Amino acid sequence: MQADPVLTNLRKGVLEHCVLAVLRDDEVYGVDLAHRLVEAGLLASEGSLYPLLARLRSADMVSTRWQESPSGPPRRYYRLTPAGLSAVDRFIDIWRPFSRAVDTIFERTS
Repeated sequence: MQADPVLTNLRKGVLEHCVLAVLRDDEVYGVDLAHRLVEAGLLASEGSLYPLLARLRSADMVSTRWQESPSGPPRRYYRLTPAGLSAVDRFIDIWRPFSRAVDTIFERTS
């Protein structure tokens, strides 16, 4: 089943910052990060996450490290850099009043 285009556009608009927000507290293995985002309804498939993580790495918003896995190949873990923390904090400062404004408009028109 194809996702609603409105939902797809909303996801695209916030996914990068949601990834950064998940990484605020701890470094996360890529597959675990994907599962968290899928469970939250923010990611349709794991395949779209890795190009985003590569862009965030190129922009110096996340860093990575490899760790041996008890089963299988080594795992890449992602963590927030100071630039990534600054970006997510700025997004949150803008998002909260913006989302409240949208909610206010919706409540007035329903």
